[in-house]
Amino acid sequence: MTESCRLYLISPPNFFLDDFEKQLLNALSGGDVACFQLRLKDTDDNAIRDASKRLMPICRNYDVAFLINDRPDLAAEMGADGVHVGSDDVTYEVARRIVGSEATVGVSCYNSRHLAILAGEQGADYVAFGAFYPTKTKEARTHVEPNILSWWQETTTIPSVAIGGINTKNCGALVKAGANFLAIISGVWDHKYGPAKAINLFHTEMEKYN
Repeated sequence: MTESCRLYLISPPNFFLDDFEKQLLNALSGGDVACFQLRLKDTDDNAIRDASKRLMPICRNYDVAFLINDRPDLAAEMGADGVHVGSDDVTYEVARRIVGSEATVGVSCYNSRHLAILAGEQGADYVAFGAFYPTKTKEARTHVEPNILSWWQETTTIPSVAIGGINTKNCGALVKAGANFLAIISGVWDHKYGPAKAINLFHTEMEKYN
């Protein structure tokens, strides 16, 4: 029997830290979250440092892993639990060398089975597939069907992360297909009833298939 699917929260690409600190606290009060990824775009290194200093203790208090997107150097400097890298970032090997053997290194594989197999062979702790659904957060470079999750689950024990336009209405198909984690951005932060209620509703849907 496979492990239950869990939530992987990703920050909005831009936010006001004072406000987002409260949003994160609210979200994590809504139920189990496995991981939080700080994904700040078009900002300077000090903004990432400041956000990490404020948000990492919140995650640690809830036993949520804290990852930084793109920047293994800052992940290592700030003592984060790991880093997530995409095809436009540093390679897996470079990221691993910087953050060390104990940290988590996840890799975006988009819709590519080849990239996923390569990442797995190199030692990635998880691979991310997407986008599964239309998303406003970033322009998706690829679209992928849920059956890639089933294929991956049958191929290896390395966890998969599903990302891209996932909300409480469409998440069930991805859980059913075998996703180990659902990466959520606007589906939580922009939910009409707030982050905590969104997390709660995700769990209600996921439990139908877990």
